[in-house]
Amino acid sequence: MSWIALSLIVWAAAFALNVFLVRHGGRSAAYVVPVIFGLTILFIWEGMVRGLNISPVLLPPPSAIGAALASKTHILWTDLVQTFFKGALTGYVMGCGSAIMVALLIDRSPFLQRGLLPVGNFIAALPIVGLAPIMVMWFGFDWQSKAAVVVAMVFFPMLVNTVQGLQATDAMQRDLMRTYAASYGQTLRYLRLPAAMPFIFNGLKISTTLALIGAIVAEFFGSPIKGMGFRISTEVGRLALDMVWAEITVAALLGSAFYGLMALLEKRATFWHPSQRK
Repeated sequence: MSWIALSLIVWAAAFALNVFLVRHGGRSAAYVVPVIFGLTILFIWEGMVRGLNISPVLLPPPSAIGAALASKTHILWTDLVQTFFKGALTGYVMGCGSAIMVALLIDRSPFLQRGLLPVGNFIAALPIVGLAPIMVMWFGFDWQSKAAVVVAMVFFPMLVNTVQGLQATDAMQRDLMRTYAASYGQTLRYLRLPAAMPFIFNGLKISTTLALIGAIVAEFFGSPIKGMGFRISTEVGRLALDMVWAEITVAALLGSAFYGLMALLEKRATFWHPSQRK
């Protein structure tokens, strides 16, 4: 019970400290308060697991997860390279890049807009657990099949966002470009693509999480003896839940960093947009 009592005391102290920092901490409180809150959650997690004698098979304490992170860095790095750099990132670049190119083609064809977008919405709704085994059969057990799953997951959200962005300009703006005798390419470059950038970055940000999820889930259906999905499925079978949580932690940090990078690029590229102004 001492761990539980200590957890409650730490929670009360951290809560009071956060309230004080919010009221008197100035601008630094925006960074310090989330850190204190996160550390408090980890301490309460540790205290409750130890105080209630919860089996590590059900929920390992954060200290055990941290030990797994520190002692098995080489395994985590190998899995990260296989899942993120080879599977997720390759599929992300291929899927998002091809979606933008197809969106530019669709933009010039009302027939494709009416025909392809409903099909795209249908394919985007297909369950990944049904799609992944098919891709593994088509492209093999290595990273190529995972990249194919990622392409299928990110292509249509990216396509829909880009097409909507290209239609974001109003009639008066397009008429103004016509009075300048601007060609289609000039209108696209100087008016429509800049107007579409917030929509394109929305698609890119959504696709960051989809890409990582798709690569990890695809590894459940066939993979060489490395990769985050492979490691999670095998370590669950061995009841090594600390390693499973370590892989989940790495995936969460990686996904957050990838999303944050896209958000930073969006801020730099669309600094003129009202949504980026303070």
